[in-house]
Amino acid sequence: MVRRTKIVATLGPAINTEDILQQLIAAGVNVVRINMSHGTAAERVHWIEQTRAIARRLNTEVGILVDLQGPKIRVSRFKSGKVQLVTGQQFILDADLANDQGTEQAVGIDYKTLPTDVHSGDILLLDDGRVVLEVKKIEGKKIHCQVNLGGVLSNNKGINRQGGGLSAQALTQKDQQDIVFAAQHEVDYVALSFPRSAADVVHCRELLVSAGSKAGVIAKIERVEAVDALDEIIKVSDAVMVARGDLGVEIGFAELPAIQKRIISRARALDRAVITATQMMESMIDSPIPTRAEVSDVANAVLDGTDAVMLSAETASGHYPVQAVESMAEICLVAERQKDNQVSLPISAEQFERVDQALAMAAMYAANNLGVKAIIALTESGATTLWMSRVNSDIPIYGISRNPMARGRMTLYRGVYPIELDITNYKRWEIIRVVLTMLRDQGIVQAGERIVVTRGDATGIEGFTNTLKVVTVEAPPPNLPQSRDLGEGASS
Repeated sequence: MVRRTKIVATLGPAINTEDILQQLIAAGVNVVRINMSHGTAAERVHWIEQTRAIARRLNTEVGILVDLQGPKIRVSRFKSGKVQLVTGQQFILDADLANDQGTEQAVGIDYKTLPTDVHSGDILLLDDGRVVLEVKKIEGKKIHCQVNLGGVLSNNKGINRQGGGLSAQALTQKDQQDIVFAAQHEVDYVALSFPRSAADVVHCRELLVSAGSKAGVIAKIERVEAVDALDEIIKVSDAVMVARGDLGVEIGFAELPAIQKRIISRARALDRAVITATQMMESMIDSPIPTRAEVSDVANAVLDGTDAVMLSAETASGHYPVQAVESMAEICLVAERQKDNQVSLPISAEQFERVDQALAMAAMYAANNLGVKAIIALTESGATTLWMSRVNSDIPIYGISRNPMARGRMTLYRGVYPIELDITNYKRWEIIRVVLTMLRDQGIVQAGERIVVTRGDATGIEGFTNTLKVVTVEAPPPNLPQSRDLGEGASS
């Protein structure tokens, strides 16, 4: 059985040799994530080049995702590196305090306008809620707080306001520079941190286009405001990420599971890809096996229909990066075997505005009712395969494209497997024969198997998929040329 749910793995210090990265990709990584909050420009270029070289060597497609840092709403640094805060004590967040002068009484903050964003009575959650402060008063640049939940607070820990509402812009000057980097290196996706509205996503896309990039935009849902504007954000994005860290802190951990299910459901309904992220296999940073709770967490995301599950520190800085990928791949496979998760046909009386979208739905309906081995989409942009992937099915979808960006996009789509081939090099009548011969030689399809193929009359042009063909793969007769389509079929 071919795994349909994709795996996104974050690169970092633990991936310190090309051999480890190759093991990671061979273990099942479909997309690598480069976190722009860490590492140097030279390291990032090295990771991109290594990923592409390994993917060529392994004859596979691996997408590259650049994750923008977003606004830094964090405490600054302490003289001693960390302090112990006691419940009930007073503590000051001071925008005027020097970066490395924090003590048990006060600490500086990176986000200098925080004093104008908060009010008396607000609850501030530091270090993902491990330390809780209640705002008592604001004096100039000083936020006077009472510690409601004490604990150890160390350098550069994040600050969230319970219920959201901080005014920090999603795109910082650093993010804009990193967008240029993403364009220069032709990455497949750029993830936007902390968008509050659809306008933030549109702005990110405009900056990408201005930089010469066609990368897809992934909106990270991690603010309360983003949940409130969920559908609008999804519609202007290419994919969304359930970023459960900051989101869980802002909305409360008890609310998170229901919100996660809602985000996955709405993304699928609106024909967008969705990634579930944060602490999915957290214990595997230090352990070679996951906890039972983590196994259930990953499996439930798969059963809910997520396109991809993501590893962060587990691969970036953990002791068992390859084992984490292997374990996640196994969990996905077993979850996908559940019969009630294999076939779902959300085809209704909806009127499709595009012919290619209608053909994609027709292909899935035909495939699921004819018992075919595979679905082949000859695609220029990858859009046909995205629509197909919104229908749950255990039938693999092979996206055949000459376009590197289209293949990169498809690495994220559930149940879609991109393959490189430039069909414009062949006569129209021989294209299907060439494609099926290639897939047969690779052992993907066998003689006698029935295949659904979608293609366009206008070869090499986006948005022109208008033909559906059902063919049966034939073994080539000895010493005789193959038939044009390797089988008989019907077209429409």
